[in-house]
Amino acid sequence: MTNSRTYHWGTPEFPAELTGMEIMRGILAGTVSPPPMVRTLGFDMIEVEPGRVVFGVKPAEYMYNGAGIVHGGFIASMMDTAAGCALHTKLDVGVGYTSIDLSVKFLGAISERTDVIRCTGTLTHQGRRIALAEARMTDTKDRLLATATSSLMILS
Repeated sequence: MTNSRTYHWGTPEFPAELTGMEIMRGILAGTVSPPPMVRTLGFDMIEVEPGRVVFGVKPAEYMYNGAGIVHGGFIASMMDTAAGCALHTKLDVGVGYTSIDLSVKFLGAISERTDVIRCTGTLTHQGRRIALAEARMTDTKDRLLATATSSLMILS
Protein backbone atom coordinates (compact mmCIF):
# COMPACT_ATOMS: atom_id res chain seq x y z
CA MET A 1 0.00 0.00 0.00
CA THR A 2 1.28 3.47 -0.86
CA ASN A 3 0.21 6.58 0.99
CA SER A 4 0.55 10.19 -0.08
CA ARG A 5 0.38 13.64 1.40
CA THR A 6 -0.04 16.96 -0.37
CA TYR A 7 0.77 20.40 1.01
CA HIS A 8 1.37 23.91 -0.26
CA TRP A 9 3.64 26.76 0.79
CA GLY A 10 4.02 30.45 0.14
CA THR A 11 7.00 32.70 -0.39
CA PRO A 12 9.97 31.49 1.69
CA GLU A 13 11.08 35.01 2.71
CA PHE A 14 9.36 36.99 5.43
CA PRO A 15 8.18 40.56 4.67
CA ALA A 16 11.27 42.78 5.13
CA GLU A 17 9.36 45.68 6.72
CA LEU A 18 8.03 43.74 9.73
CA THR A 19 9.53 43.13 13.17
CA GLY A 20 9.95 39.55 14.33
CA MET A 21 6.86 39.83 16.54
CA GLU A 22 4.80 41.22 13.64
CA ILE A 23 5.95 38.28 11.50
CA MET A 24 5.03 35.73 14.17
CA ARG A 25 1.64 37.35 14.76
CA GLY A 26 1.10 37.37 10.98
CA ILE A 27 1.83 33.63 10.80
CA LEU A 28 -0.62 33.01 13.64
CA ALA A 29 -3.29 35.15 11.91
CA GLY A 30 -2.64 33.57 8.49
CA THR A 31 -1.53 36.83 6.85
CA VAL A 32 2.16 35.81 6.62
CA SER A 33 3.18 32.46 5.14
CA PRO A 34 5.13 30.21 7.48
CA PRO A 35 8.46 28.92 6.15
CA PRO A 36 8.22 26.01 3.68
CA MET A 37 9.82 23.63 6.21
CA VAL A 38 6.96 24.26 8.66
CA ARG A 39 4.49 23.32 5.91
CA THR A 40 6.58 20.25 5.05
CA LEU A 41 6.54 19.06 8.65
CA GLY A 42 2.84 19.89 9.06
CA PHE A 43 2.67 21.70 12.40
CA ASP A 44 0.97 25.02 13.19
CA MET A 45 1.64 27.98 15.45
CA ILE A 46 -1.11 28.16 18.06
CA GLU A 47 0.17 30.86 20.47
CA VAL A 48 2.64 33.73 20.34
CA GLU A 49 3.77 36.38 22.80
CA PRO A 50 7.09 38.18 23.27
CA GLY A 51 9.78 35.58 23.97
CA ARG A 52 7.39 32.61 23.71
CA VAL A 53 5.70 30.60 20.98
CA VAL A 54 3.68 27.39 20.95
CA PHE A 55 3.31 25.02 18.01
CA GLY A 56 0.89 22.09 17.85
CA VAL A 57 0.43 19.00 15.73
CA LYS A 58 -1.46 15.72 15.79
CA PRO A 59 1.09 12.93 15.23
CA ALA A 60 0.58 11.13 11.93
CA GLU A 61 2.07 8.20 10.06
CA TYR A 62 4.04 10.41 7.64
CA MET A 63 6.21 11.44 10.64
CA TYR A 64 7.18 7.83 11.47
CA ASN A 65 10.55 6.14 11.48
CA GLY A 66 11.02 2.41 10.81
CA ALA A 67 10.09 1.55 14.40
CA GLY A 68 6.55 2.93 13.93
CA ILE A 69 6.98 6.03 16.11
CA VAL A 70 7.54 9.71 15.29
CA HIS A 71 11.08 10.20 13.99
CA GLY A 72 13.51 12.03 16.26
CA GLY A 73 14.39 14.33 13.37
CA PHE A 74 10.79 15.54 13.22
CA ILE A 75 10.82 16.21 16.97
CA ALA A 76 14.19 18.00 16.78
CA SER A 77 13.02 20.13 13.84
CA MET A 78 9.86 21.18 15.67
CA MET A 79 11.86 22.04 18.78
CA ASP A 80 14.48 23.98 16.78
CA THR A 81 11.66 25.96 15.15
CA ALA A 82 10.01 26.74 18.49
CA ALA A 83 13.28 27.88 20.08
CA GLY A 84 14.18 30.05 17.08
CA CYS A 85 10.73 31.60 16.81
CA ALA A 86 10.80 32.49 20.52
CA LEU A 87 13.88 34.60 19.76
CA HIS A 88 12.36 35.93 16.53
CA THR A 89 9.52 37.53 18.51
CA LYS A 90 12.08 39.89 20.08
CA LEU A 91 13.98 40.94 16.92
CA ASP A 92 13.74 44.29 15.16
CA VAL A 93 13.04 44.89 11.47
CA GLY A 94 15.79 43.43 9.30
CA VAL A 95 17.40 41.36 12.07
CA GLY A 96 17.59 37.60 11.62
CA TYR A 97 19.07 34.63 13.46
CA THR A 98 20.45 31.17 12.90
CA SER A 99 20.81 28.17 15.18
CA ILE A 100 24.28 27.49 16.54
CA ASP A 101 23.40 24.24 18.27
CA LEU A 102 20.48 22.21 19.55
CA SER A 103 20.57 19.63 22.33
CA VAL A 104 17.49 17.40 22.43
CA LYS A 105 16.44 14.87 25.05
CA PHE A 106 13.78 12.38 23.91
CA LEU A 107 11.73 11.30 26.93
CA GLY A 108 8.72 9.44 25.52
CA ALA A 109 7.64 7.69 22.35
CA ILE A 110 5.15 9.58 20.17
CA SER A 111 2.76 7.90 17.74
CA GLU A 112 -0.69 8.35 16.22
CA ARG A 113 -2.04 7.08 19.55
CA THR A 114 -0.58 10.21 21.20
CA ASP A 115 -3.06 13.05 21.19
CA VAL A 116 -2.06 16.51 19.96
CA ILE A 117 1.44 17.47 20.97
CA ARG A 118 2.46 21.00 21.90
CA CYS A 119 5.95 22.38 21.55
CA THR A 120 6.62 25.54 23.56
CA GLY A 121 9.68 27.63 22.79
CA THR A 122 10.86 30.13 25.40
CA LEU A 123 13.64 32.69 25.10
CA THR A 124 15.85 32.48 28.21
CA HIS A 125 18.63 34.97 27.32
CA GLN A 126 19.19 37.54 24.59
CA GLY A 127 22.57 39.22 24.25
CA ARG A 128 23.83 41.42 21.41
CA ARG A 129 24.99 38.45 19.28
CA ILE A 130 24.01 35.25 21.11
CA ALA A 131 20.66 34.11 22.49
CA LEU A 132 19.59 31.02 24.42
CA ALA A 133 16.18 29.35 24.21
CA GLU A 134 14.46 26.25 25.49
CA ALA A 135 11.76 24.06 23.98
CA ARG A 136 9.42 21.63 25.73
CA MET A 137 7.20 19.10 23.98
CA THR A 138 4.17 17.84 25.89
CA ASP A 139 1.01 15.88 25.24
CA THR A 140 -2.53 16.94 26.23
CA LYS A 141 -1.99 15.48 29.73
CA ASP A 142 1.05 17.78 30.09
CA ARG A 143 3.37 14.75 30.05
CA LEU A 144 6.88 15.84 29.01
CA LEU A 145 7.86 14.03 25.79
CA ALA A 146 11.05 15.90 24.87
CA THR A 147 13.09 18.90 25.89
CA ALA A 148 15.73 20.93 24.10
CA THR A 149 18.14 23.80 24.62
CA SER A 150 19.35 25.97 21.76
CA SER A 151 22.05 28.57 21.21
CA LEU A 152 21.26 31.07 18.46
CA MET A 153 23.31 33.70 16.67
CA ILE A 154 21.65 37.06 16.03
CA LEU A 155 22.34 38.32 12.51
CA SER A 156 22.04 42.08 12.09
